[in-house]
Amino acid sequence: MDALKLNLIGVMSGTSLDGIDLVYVKFYYRKQVWHFEIIHAETVAYTNEWHQTLGDLVLYSKDELSQIDKDYTIYLAKVIKNFIQKNNIKNIDAICSHGHTALHQPHKKLTYQIGNLPNIASLLNTKVVCDFREQDVEFGGQGAPLVPIGDKLLFSEYDYCINLGGFANVSFEHGNQRIAFDICPVNIVLNHYVKQLGFNYDDEGKIASKGTVNNLLLKQLNALDFYSETPPKSLGLEWVNTHIFPLIDSFNLEIKDVLQTFVEHAAIQISNVIGSDIQKTALITGGGAYNKYLIKRVKHHSENKIEIPIKTIVEFKEALVFAFLGLLKLRGENNCLQSVTGAKKNHSSGKIYLP
Repeated sequence: MDALKLNLIGVMSGTSLDGIDLVYVKFYYRKQVWHFEIIHAETVAYTNEWHQTLGDLVLYSKDELSQIDKDYTIYLAKVIKNFIQKNNIKNIDAICSHGHTALHQPHKKLTYQIGNLPNIASLLNTKVVCDFREQDVEFGGQGAPLVPIGDKLLFSEYDYCINLGGFANVSFEHGNQRIAFDICPVNIVLNHYVKQLGFNYDDEGKIASKGTVNNLLLKQLNALDFYSETPPKSLGLEWVNTHIFPLIDSFNLEIKDVLQTFVEHAAIQISNVIGSDIQKTALITGGGAYNKYLIKRVKHHSENKIEIPIKTIVEFKEALVFAFLGLLKLRGENNCLQSVTGAKKNHSSGKIYLP
């Protein structure tokens, strides 16, 4: 294995439950900069059964979660194996997997990603790097977001890197430090409500665009305490269940009005973070980049240059970065930044399992 050239598989499953993202990527180090080439990329949609189970993870007991973890690890290994066989991938230095977040309550020193059990390496007969969040929480950090080290080292030409997934998160340089945090919920809320109309998501934001903003709801959403807290900070499904859904439901609005109001809320929160500077560029990735109405509203509130990259980066940037987190772990280099998560120190997080 050439320490400056690695062939890795990155695996990511996010809170929006779009599916499992997989990339086969070649990394190489040249002129003191890491470069990458994505060779294969695919999203494997969840079965209805897994979609239901993963959507309800916060409701299960510890024993039930333990069994789900075992089942999900086997399922994830099967998905990864199919990806390898389908693309006839021969040269793999390691598989680097995020797993799927079951619980995330860093204030209680608790984070739990399923699909990271040691037997995944023997199931795949390949070295696996995974469970990137746990050590950071043990060190007093939020355990999230973890992508900023990839933003810093792979996408340094952008002033802001924003991912619009279940949650919107951002990372940027401030002084000589990388700052990153969750901005607000996005698809985790929009998808929840559009499902009541029989859709998995609001295609291009077309339904939201036909609604009307409820100004009182918008004001109350924008006034939530989280938005005035200073980073590091992160969000989870538990926070949405406690603070967002009950508030929205108390207004008893038509779905299109809920969607438009929440899109406006997200656009305002994003623009509050990136400001309005025509000289600055924001890279936007994640499923929310396809929500044309949301992007239009972000542009309305900010004069920053908004850039949406090629489809492979939009859809697979997080899987790419988890491959990169694994690369850094294999080299013993820091992949978690104190300035991002609030941990007591920079550190090299993750577990390495051998078959």
